[in-house]
Amino acid sequence: MIHQGRELVTGIVKSPVSSPLFLSKTQLEGDGQADLVYHGGEDKALCVYASEHYPYWEKQLNKKLSFGSFGENLTVSGMLEDEVCIGDVFAIGEAVVQVSQPRQPCYKLAKRHDVVDLAVQVQDTGYTGFYFRVLQEGVIPPHPRVERIKKHELGVTLADANHVKYQDKSNISGIQRILSVEALSASWRESFENRLAELTV
Repeated sequence: MIHQGRELVTGIVKSPVSSPLFLSKTQLEGDGQADLVYHGGEDKALCVYASEHYPYWEKQLNKKLSFGSFGENLTVSGMLEDEVCIGDVFAIGEAVVQVSQPRQPCYKLAKRHDVVDLAVQVQDTGYTGFYFRVLQEGVIPPHPRVERIKKHELGVTLADANHVKYQDKSNISGIQRILSVEALSASWRESFENRLAELTV
C-alpha cells in the first residue's frame, strides 16, 4: 500500500486459512507485524474482531467485506465488547489466552479501506475488537471453538475501557477501576496512569 507518497509496510492484510496454526507467546504462526512499537508483543499476540460488526461496516463502507478485513487474526461470534471483560480467560484449541485490552485502530486500517477517518469511526462506534495475550501456547485448529473458562471478577468490559479512553476522558473513578485490573496491557496501563496523573495534579 502507498501512504502519503511512500510505500506502507503493514501486516494488516490477512487471508483465511484452513490448516491448524501454532499460537506462540507473541503471535500466530504465519502472522507478522511491521510496526513492533505499536503492534505485536506479548500483550497483543492475537487480534480478535466480532463478525456481528461486519454488516454495519459493509453498509458504512458500501462494499462487501471478507473476514479479516479489520486486520484480525480471529473473527469470532458472540464476543462483543460489552460482554467481554479485560482479564477474561479463554481456551482456543490447545492454547489458553487472556483479554489484555481493546484494539486501538490506526491509520493503516483507514488506508486499507481508503477512508481517512475510519480509525476515529471505529473508536466512536466502540466496535474496536480486542487483543489476547497467550497464557499457554498451543495449536489452534481451523474454525476453533473459543470457550471462556474464567470471567474476571472485576467485570471491566472492553466497552467500559473504550468509553473512558475515548469519550469520558476525565472520569477519575473510571480510570482507577480500569487500572485495578491487573491483566490490563502495559501500554494501556501507562496511558491511563499518565492521564490520571494529569487529572489529579
